[in-house]
Amino acid sequence: QVQLVESGGGLVQAGGSLRLSCAASGRTFRIYGMGWFRQAPGEEREFVAAITRSGTSTIYADSVKGRFTISRDNAKTTAYLQMNSLKPEDTAVYYCAARIREFLTRMVKDYDYWGQGTQVTVSS
Repeated sequence: QVQLVESGGGLVQAGGSLRLSCAASGRTFRIYGMGWFRQAPGEEREFVAAITRSGTSTIYADSVKGRFTISRDNAKTTAYLQMNSLKPEDTAVYYCAARIREFLTRMVKDYDYWGQGTQVTVSS
């Protein structure tokens, strides 16, 4: 099993920045891709960004491209999401996810492990 724990959420004004962290533990050698998703109240969970094991390949949702950056520190088995130029519409619970199969994907159903989520609130 793999356990994921997110941290770094909080309240920030529009235009500000936050950095989310996702610490993985357990059978981390099984992890191929790591991703970030978010879910606003009354909305479905949506894809934000994902990164491969090596960190050389990334994909982003169009809504965050150019503002968010996903990265990974394999020595610390941690993934990060640097969020800049935040907007009120970025307000959501942000979830870290991991998958053990190779190739990156934007689909919720394709991820095998999930964290408990961290709240990000952007005020206008």
